[in-house]
Amino acid sequence: MPPPAVGLPGGLQRHIGVPDAVMIGLGSMIGAGIFASLAPAARAAGSGLLLGLALAAVVAYCNATSSARLAALYPASGGTYVYGRERLGPFWGYLAGWAFVVGKTASCAAMALTVGSYVWPGQSHAVAVAAVVALTAVNYAGVQKSVLLTRVIVAVVLAVLAAVATASVTSGGVDGARLEIGADATVAGVLQAAGLLFFAFAGYARIATLGEEARDPARTIPRAIPIALGTALVVYALVAVSVLLVLGPGQLASAEAPLTDAARAADAEWLVPVVRVGAAVAALGSLLALILGVSRTTLAMARDHHLPHALAAVHPRFKVPHRAELLVGAVVAVAAATTDVRGAIGFSSFGVLAYYAIANASAWTLTSTEGRPARIIPAVGLAGCLVLAFTLPLPSVLTGAIVLLIGAAAYGIRLISTRNQKRI
Repeated sequence: MPPPAVGLPGGLQRHIGVPDAVMIGLGSMIGAGIFASLAPAARAAGSGLLLGLALAAVVAYCNATSSARLAALYPASGGTYVYGRERLGPFWGYLAGWAFVVGKTASCAAMALTVGSYVWPGQSHAVAVAAVVALTAVNYAGVQKSVLLTRVIVAVVLAVLAAVATASVTSGGVDGARLEIGADATVAGVLQAAGLLFFAFAGYARIATLGEEARDPARTIPRAIPIALGTALVVYALVAVSVLLVLGPGQLASAEAPLTDAARAADAEWLVPVVRVGAAVAALGSLLALILGVSRTTLAMARDHHLPHALAAVHPRFKVPHRAELLVGAVVAVAAATTDVRGAIGFSSFGVLAYYAIANASAWTLTSTEGRPARIIPAVGLAGCLVLAFTLPLPSVLTGAIVLLIGAAAYGIRLISTRNQKRI
């Protein structure tokens, strides 16, 4: 029998083992990203879509390896916020946390609206708010409840994706020539597609942000991250290939619901309502994991007074950052009720790529005794994050840069205010 889970004094409870950590990562990645990101990536890369997917996977692997080594060394809530603070200095940790919280809060609202648009298109905002309230309640009741729900969601989504892939590759509409790379695949387009597809890979960060709730984190996190990432990559590759075989890059680029269109092209009309249910469930899984990750980073930043310290409270019974979860849920619910942020993939990708650039820079500073990965891994990860971030659509780059500048300015103002108070 495993030893009883224990937590840090005044901290969270260590419940999560390797299987549960893998499920949390899969619930984040095998989510709405695969339903939402294929079409914009195909518009950017054309017949070079699979090259973009491969490039996104390489950068994700480097980021995952760097994050896993750092998480084993610093098993606390907050992920790269903690790593940047400890390895590069308080400002870089703060900037990573800021990029993650703001970008992923927008992504939460986007996932909630995705649920609404599939479940009840005419009342998408109301359904989105209800989904946020329900999942916030699940997270509030403890991380074990969240893991249980995530297992169900992952099983449903994998079954739907398997059905679409099987129907596509066994249909009479398959054409192998649709996988060929043509002259429309430019370097800039492939890079932009990789940046957009990175949105679907970024979920393994949730494993690292839950470091304070993992049993034996030095073992659990480094094992769980590559397993979750590798599984997601295999699934994405199979789905992307099967959809391309029946739609081709041109038709995929113009598709509003690529997997639904693939089912129709494969003469599997019966799959269309199944795909709609799968997309809604996938978005719920992503939203559940996103709220978990954002609330834990909020907890870490509140402990260091970068956010109101009251948000650092941990529930005495459920051992979760309940105030942070309630605040994140409230902000996401308001955003989902009043705005339409389904086009936030690029903005979210920019924030997450900035977050992982700091993770790779932090991993570069590790020594061999601290479990440093091969130097090429953080180097490729850092360069890849920066290149992909600045080849995203221009509105995403501009919005993301402005948000980072606002965060940096807020940090500077707080630092000056603190110094003046000390002088007084």
